[in-house]
Amino acid sequence: MTCAQDKTRILTVDDSPSMRALLKHALTAEGFHVDQADDGVSALDWLKENECDVVITDINMPRMDGFGLIEHLRKGAIHENRPILVLTTEASEEKKAQARRAGATGWIVKPFDAQKLAAAVRRVTH
Repeated sequence: MTCAQDKTRILTVDDSPSMRALLKHALTAEGFHVDQADDGVSALDWLKENECDVVITDINMPRMDGFGLIEHLRKGAIHENRPILVLTTEASEEKKAQARRAGATGWIVKPFDAQKLAAAVRRVTH
């Protein structure tokens, strides 16, 4: 089952234009609505004016990295329960533990499988 009927809205946060394009294509094909930001600061600006069901963020980005974004979102009551998935090339247990402590809901290592990513989104939003 896809979420095409409810159009789950995802904010992807990644500084790589090619990764943003790949995420948009893969997640749109799975029936999701995808918005994008190129770093944590841009994501926070976007979230001031918009809503989403889940955030998918990279870790290593300029201006504000994924850890900073997660911590900032978890401080505000409006975002404290929003699912946040980390999608990164980082695979160390230390980084995963840091993300969990910051408040990440899940961790996916790049390169990603589109169907597994979609399944992870469905798991945290339904």
